[in-house]
Amino acid sequence: MATPTHILVFRFSALGDVAMTVPVIKLLLQQYPHLQVTYVSTAFVAPLFAGIERLHFHVIEPKGKHKGFRGLYALKKELRQHHFDAIADLHNVLRTQILRSFFLLSGKTTAVIDKGRKEKAELTRVNGKVLRPLKSTFQRYAEVFAELGVPVNLHGDIPKQKMPEDGNVAKSSGNERSIGIAPFAKHAEKTYPPEKMQEVIALLVKEKELKIYLFGGKEDAATLNSWAAVSPQIISVAGAMPFSEELGLISRMDLMVSMDSANMHLASLFGVPVVSIWGSTHPLAGFYGWHQDPKNIVQVDLYCRPCSVFGNRKCYRGDLACLHSINPVTVYDRIAQQLYKQQTS
Repeated sequence: MATPTHILVFRFSALGDVAMTVPVIKLLLQQYPHLQVTYVSTAFVAPLFAGIERLHFHVIEPKGKHKGFRGLYALKKELRQHHFDAIADLHNVLRTQILRSFFLLSGKTTAVIDKGRKEKAELTRVNGKVLRPLKSTFQRYAEVFAELGVPVNLHGDIPKQKMPEDGNVAKSSGNERSIGIAPFAKHAEKTYPPEKMQEVIALLVKEKELKIYLFGGKEDAATLNSWAAVSPQIISVAGAMPFSEELGLISRMDLMVSMDSANMHLASLFGVPVVSIWGSTHPLAGFYGWHQDPKNIVQVDLYCRPCSVFGNRKCYRGDLACLHSINPVTVYDRIAQQLYKQQTS
């Protein structure tokens, strides 16, 4: 099999999973200077790939012109113009399967991600869990490229990404530190109880040299604005800026606090340490942040954990003990330890 010179990459969602492809793509292009990549995804995630040399971003509009079978066929015609010679399907869903079928007779070399569904089911089943660390999602992505003849060394170094300076971006002065807190996740089973997170914030604002930024979507803005109203040290940016500017803000945090959510992965792209809180999901499933320190994981050991890979299963106990049993002081202490480590290093 000839080494490819131009790879078409599919990964349409979700935000955290797309973010996890970024370091793998960067290392791939760094280790193969002859290679070009056309990355196909939604327009929203395009800022994640800004400035990556030899990468072209092609937008899919799944709710617009690329909706349905006819829309995907139209997308196929658009993609042919890139003259790629291999396909890396990092998503393996119905849309990408249909797209791959369109190119089946064209002789393009194709490789597809193995999501490890069997071992993930063993990890999360109610009875007889098999608790072992599974391959990281980064490894699974890298294996796709290895199948195409371009194995990626995940231990390679990539420069920490920095976003352009912006007037809305935090700038620490003197001993001031900036902490980002992303208190919500898509599912309740991955979300630390808001009242407990408010207790964490109440402990943090006692540190007068801390500036706290609250991250969330437009749907979280009213809640987070009310949290921010209690102290001038707290600033809510929920739904207040474009994604590219939000990335710029995240890149300049001294520390991020998040759930097992996209914000953990976004901060990881910029080398920002993350204190992550885990509920029904577990780092063993392979979704921990790129180069994050396992010591910054906050979780409790329960016989029922993990009960879900993505957090989309209802708590069968009905009490979300995995989250409610985490003391806010524990979260605060982990944050304080990381900040102290930065100050003394």
